[in-house]
Amino acid sequence: MSRYNWNWAILFTEPYFGWLLEGVMVTFSLALSGAAIALTLGSLIGIARTLPIAVLRWIGTAYVELFRNIPLLVQMFLWFFVLPEVLPQAIGQWLKRGLLYPEFYSAMMCLGFYYASRVAEQVRSGIGSVPRGLSMAAQATGLSLAQTYRRILLPLAFRIIVPTLTSELLSIFKGSSIALTIGVLEIIAQSRQIESYTFHAYEAFTAAIVLYLMIGLSLLFLIRRLESHTRVPGWIARFDA
Repeated sequence: MSRYNWNWAILFTEPYFGWLLEGVMVTFSLALSGAAIALTLGSLIGIARTLPIAVLRWIGTAYVELFRNIPLLVQMFLWFFVLPEVLPQAIGQWLKRGLLYPEFYSAMMCLGFYYASRVAEQVRSGIGSVPRGLSMAAQATGLSLAQTYRRILLPLAFRIIVPTLTSELLSIFKGSSIALTIGVLEIIAQSRQIESYTFHAYEAFTAAIVLYLMIGLSLLFLIRRLESHTRVPGWIARFDA
């Protein structure tokens, strides 16, 4: 280690600096698009798990147990390597060669569907933590089930689970690094590329660490601000998950 030829300046030369910036942009795009899918799909599944309709509850439970109990890395391989082969040939060929960046879209769907199972559990717990008397009182005043969810249960539930939902956003950013296994050029993949071209592994991966720390701390600051604005005064949630 004492004889290692340190050269931090190489990170700020082209094309290596551009590669790092590209990795940051890909990581942000991948994580944010995956988070949008996870929040939308996970919310629907979480709501389905609390409805008084047995079929919907069973479907929601099956989804959560399936995606939550298969490792993310395995799911990444299934989305990219297996799914195009089991779909009809025309669709499979389009997924592999028709898309401009098939690796990115496979990783995006994988992250979205995987983290949707985690968001679904949080939404279910948030709805379950709202006192039953509120929903009973709402229905007693003439509100339908849909109106009770839209006006009473969901506004409270989502404010209650903001801290856990925002922590999932951080998890998606960190989980996006697994996308390098299918060829997505995110931060870690770009650092590996710099290392292979320059043989300066310590500088390349230190840059990746610093970038992840900067992203994580920036998101943490925004999360704390969001939590302070959405906190329900005097509310103590009772999560059952």
